Amino acid sequence: MKTFEVLRTSPVKRLRSLLTSGNLWLYILSLIRINKRIYAYKLDEKIEEEYLFKPNKVMIYVVLYKLENEKLIKSEFEGRRKYYTTTKKGIETLEFAKEYFKILSDKL
Repeated sequence: MKTFEVLRTSPVKRLRSLLTSGNLWLYILSLIRINKRIYAYKLDEKIEEEYLFKPNKVMIYVVLYKLENEKLIKSEFEGRRKYYTTTKKGIETLEFAKEYFKILSDKL
C-alpha cells in the first residue's frame, strides 16, 4: 500500500487526531517550555509551524485554562496581554509524557 493511501485509512486518521488535537496539552506545554513564556493568541500558528497541524483557537484557550487549573502553567499580565510560563510540575509532567511515548514507541 502506498504511503498516501495508508494516511487515509480510518485507523490512521483516528491515530492522527488523538496524537494531535486529542493531546493538545502536550504541544502547548512543550512550546511554553521551549519559549520560556508565550502569548496565547499566536499559539495556533506556532503549533502549525512546529507540529504540522493547526488547532482551533477556542480549544487552545480551553487547554490553557485546564493546564493553569492543574498548576502545570501559570499566567501573568503584561499590559493587556496574558503570558504563560511552565511550572516545575508542568515540566515534570511533560518529561513523564515524553518518556511514556518513548516506551510505547519501543513496544510497537
